[in-house]
Amino acid sequence: MSIEKADYQNILKDLISIIEKTQTQVVVQANSSLTIMFWQIGKRIQSEILKNSRAEYGKQIIVSLSRELSANFGASFKEKNLRRMLQFFEKFPDFEKVVTLSRHLSWSHFLVLIPLKTREERNFYSKNVFDNLTSVRALRNQISKKVFERTEKADIQIYKSKEIEKGIFKDPYLLDFLGLKDGYLENDLETAILKELELFLLELGNGFTFVERQKRMIIDDDDYYLDLLFYHRKLQRLVAIELKIDKFKAKYKGQMELYLKWLEKHEKQKGEKSPIGIILCTEASKEQIELLEMHKDGIMVAEYWTEVLPKKQLEKKLHEALLNAREKIERKKLDK
Repeated sequence: MSIEKADYQNILKDLISIIEKTQTQVVVQANSSLTIMFWQIGKRIQSEILKNSRAEYGKQIIVSLSRELSANFGASFKEKNLRRMLQFFEKFPDFEKVVTLSRHLSWSHFLVLIPLKTREERNFYSKNVFDNLTSVRALRNQISKKVFERTEKADIQIYKSKEIEKGIFKDPYLLDFLGLKDGYLENDLETAILKELELFLLELGNGFTFVERQKRMIIDDDDYYLDLLFYHRKLQRLVAIELKIDKFKAKYKGQMELYLKWLEKHEKQKGEKSPIGIILCTEASKEQIELLEMHKDGIMVAEYWTEVLPKKQLEKKLHEALLNAREKIERKKLDK
């Protein structure tokens, strides 16, 4: 009894799929087990150091243990690595959370996260990796570009909003990859974004899908054009983006409101939520934005930078902006 070629190919395809899926599961389980083992080692060392409560003893025990363990089990247990395991336990003390994260985060991911200064940063980036299967390289890139700080700054602007979800947008957006020269026009900015659409989508964040450029809207027999229209899968909303090559002006709010109302009426599909808008400007007019309470209308304003500052200056500028924004919120709370 001969086997038909098509049947054979189907069988072969199914078997390859089963084997590859199992191999992937084995690798994931192995990585997860390794990460959990490192956490348990860190916990045990920490408990021994605390029990003895002498700093010098802590140094000695790590050195001694590293000699014994590396001699028996290899370079993974050298002194430097044992210290990392100890830090791992200190920075991620919740065992259940580590077990959950280890399904998608490798030990290499955790090594990138451990040096971060705050628990909020570690939670932000670990959730991002878990939700989006972010690679170690991409994670390093996000941290170097201060995605957490820029997201936090955007969230402060919309902290009272019932329309715009937090943790999605940034302020500022770093558009240095566009290579724009001084004196560029709005059309140049839009063209450059479309030319580098893949990089722009990466900067926007996960979940964005490009829909249309220069979306035409006919209102009272007049033509209006929205610069860029996107859709966000998680939010289930259209996201309208207007590009401005100057400082934010109050009139931009009215323009965006008009576009969002039109999109709500003519483009919103069944099951979708109301469209939201982002106005990208070279500089945000903070007091105007605050007075206009734009977040209530599903609109946020973000700056964009076509040249990225050196790391230290970027950190300083974002830190100052966050401090100012937090102080304003605290003052508002006291005024109530």
